[in-house]
Amino acid sequence: MVPRAPHLRRFQFRLLAFVALLLAVANALSAATARKNVLFIIADDLNNLLGCYGDPVARTPNIDRLAARGVRFDRAYCTYPLCGPSRNSMLTGLYPNSTGIVANSQIFRQTIPNQLSLSQAFRQAGYFAGRIGKLYHYNVPNSIGTDGHDDPASWELELNPAGVDRLEEHPKIKTLTPGQFGGTLSWYASPKGDAEHTDGKIAADAEWVLERCARQKDRPFFLAVGFFRPHTPYVAPEKPYYGLYPKSAMRVVQGVKEDQADLPAAALMSYKNEQNQLTDELRREALQAYYASISFMDAQVGRVMAALDRLGLAESTIIVFTSDHGYHTGEHGLWQKQSLFENSARVPLLIVAPGVGKPGTVAPTPVSHLDLYPTLTALAGVKAPDNLQGQNLAPILADVTVPGRGWALTQVMRGGGGGGGKKKAAGGRFAGYSFRTERWRYTEWGEGEQGRELYDYTTDPQELTNLATLPAHAATVADLSRQLRAAVKTTFPASGTSPAVKEGLWAPLLAAP
Repeated sequence: MVPRAPHLRRFQFRLLAFVALLLAVANALSAATARKNVLFIIADDLNNLLGCYGDPVARTPNIDRLAARGVRFDRAYCTYPLCGPSRNSMLTGLYPNSTGIVANSQIFRQTIPNQLSLSQAFRQAGYFAGRIGKLYHYNVPNSIGTDGHDDPASWELELNPAGVDRLEEHPKIKTLTPGQFGGTLSWYASPKGDAEHTDGKIAADAEWVLERCARQKDRPFFLAVGFFRPHTPYVAPEKPYYGLYPKSAMRVVQGVKEDQADLPAAALMSYKNEQNQLTDELRREALQAYYASISFMDAQVGRVMAALDRLGLAESTIIVFTSDHGYHTGEHGLWQKQSLFENSARVPLLIVAPGVGKPGTVAPTPVSHLDLYPTLTALAGVKAPDNLQGQNLAPILADVTVPGRGWALTQVMRGGGGGGGKKKAAGGRFAGYSFRTERWRYTEWGEGEQGRELYDYTTDPQELTNLATLPAHAATVADLSRQLRAAVKTTFPASGTSPAVKEGLWAPLLAAP
């Protein structure tokens, strides 16, 4: 065999090196342009009673680990503290004044039929879009196991598991209102294990769908996982979750009458008469059940995250964890939702965006659920509608000191009361809007004619002292009122055809200079 000439061997070596370089560049470009998956996890009626948000009682190790993987938004807010309006707003990227939805049991296709939902935008970009459990509104618990008030165009796959909490255990649930469970305080320590409950089945379905997604590497996914807990009835396996929270250790809010003395009537209209039955013993029992439900849901989040890691999908997947709104557990004498206090308006929000920002960081600036749509589409390179009303949080994910918009707006409707006033809508209804900055929460009811609230978080993080009527804060009230009214104007569609606009809510404000 004739040996090869040295110059030929050198040429072959250089050619191989060049080919290797081209392959490396191609792989790098492919990785840079690869579309990210999205795992969107949402809990139901979950407030910020989580370890990663500083709650000393909550046992939430899985959600806490998720926070350590990404950015925790310390001041995140829903647009409306009620399931249907909040979820429709979040998933369309529009305020309730633009969706026209300010009550439950409605779907946005009835009011804005041509709006692309968040998952639909991903679906149109070629993504597999699947839903497991609750994303849009459901009547809990009666709609569990069905599509609820879902939007079929948003998904390629819908899975609606139902466990013993829906199918077997209703007769055993303790409730303040006989025969009612979802809209009233109700709870049950179940003898059945995680796998037999709806949220356990949701986690199992998520594992199965993620396995399918991992096999189809040429198609990215948008997978939404909607857990039902800790929504009432607070049903969770007794072991181990109830045992984590001794009833005797559960706090009872004190000084409620003193706290309520400086509040306008509208601020407390979410109070339900059934709560008159609450004794301190029942308050502790209800709070124990709420915490147990949170820990049960946290365990299911852990299962989903473990599957994502096991299947090698974590580095290519943007993860969101949030809730539809906050929740009262006795603060200001209130339970559940539909107030404009921090407990009801604030939500947990964690975002893990691989390669963007520093894991385990905290963003202090106020942000909104509305910001999720433009953020996720921007991170994934998916085209979004032009009419979205939120901001892109990607700059804040990259640097948590970026202030962004610097405020968040939450609204709610009241059915009447509060002393009347010429600026109430037809039928005695009026709107409340709350404007949250890093320092202040400022709230106007019926454009101020039904009352105002002002809280300074540097001295009063529990919102116990309403400063709105004090002369020393008149300039602050005037300034925040101007900012609030300017923000409210941005919540309506440019065409002015929203049902909320047609109803005349805040029409005088819109006409103001």
